[in-house]
Amino acid sequence: MFNLFKGDKEDRPADVKGIRYELLQFIKQELQKAEGGEGGNIKGLNLYLACPSSEQAMYEAAVYTDKPEIFKDEVQRIADDYAVNLPEIWLMEVIFGQEFPPEAVRSNKLNAAFFIKTSKNFIKQTASAYLRALSGDTDQKEYNITSDGGKVHIGRDKKAQGDDGFFRTNHIAFPSDSENESNKYVSRQHAHIEWNNDAGRFMIFADEGGVPPRNKIKIRSEKSEDIIKLNSTHIGHQLQEGDQIILGESAVLEFSYQPVMHE
Repeated sequence: MFNLFKGDKEDRPADVKGIRYELLQFIKQELQKAEGGEGGNIKGLNLYLACPSSEQAMYEAAVYTDKPEIFKDEVQRIADDYAVNLPEIWLMEVIFGQEFPPEAVRSNKLNAAFFIKTSKNFIKQTASAYLRALSGDTDQKEYNITSDGGKVHIGRDKKAQGDDGFFRTNHIAFPSDSENESNKYVSRQHAHIEWNNDAGRFMIFADEGGVPPRNKIKIRSEKSEDIIKLNSTHIGHQLQEGDQIILGESAVLEFSYQPVMHE
């Protein structure tokens, strides 16, 4: 586990503005190494933060967690100042609480690390997440998924036969013989989750049984409370801490990077 308290405490900034300033200076220092045409090869920037819980609120405010586009705009201005020609579409990911990947550069002043993703440079990291049913009856209380585990199928029953006659295994299964009313609205081939290395996130996609006019998929974000609807099998959603995944009428799965402590 990385050391959350690395460095002399007196050298670390003690307020939001100080943390933001040091983070931007750190990012500036690394972006200077990619001046000029190299910027066009950048696919995204990952900022890893491993602050102690007593400081997390300050770090979240420093990177505008509620409005991440503001922090991304500040990084864009730094890139413009140093003629780092970032592509028109690039990702800025701020990730709390994960191990720093070995390829990431660590800050000397903060509990932070920074990684520049390019078309030839991918993060070799592993991620783990958990899902549990808030509504509906699943065959396990909690599911652990990993970035190297492949597709995680979600649907009604463990073994489900599709319209094409073939069977698939649902790794997250809602048994059809359950008395829970929510289960009957979950399709046999409803959705799947897979790891996206470019985004550094787990993503959920609707399968044929999870798009209109059949049973639908909606996601509600814990932070914004916006409702996202998946209306296509080709366009997914990047899952975030606390997202609630609504399947059909009322079955609900909660996504988290932390396991649930069962009594």
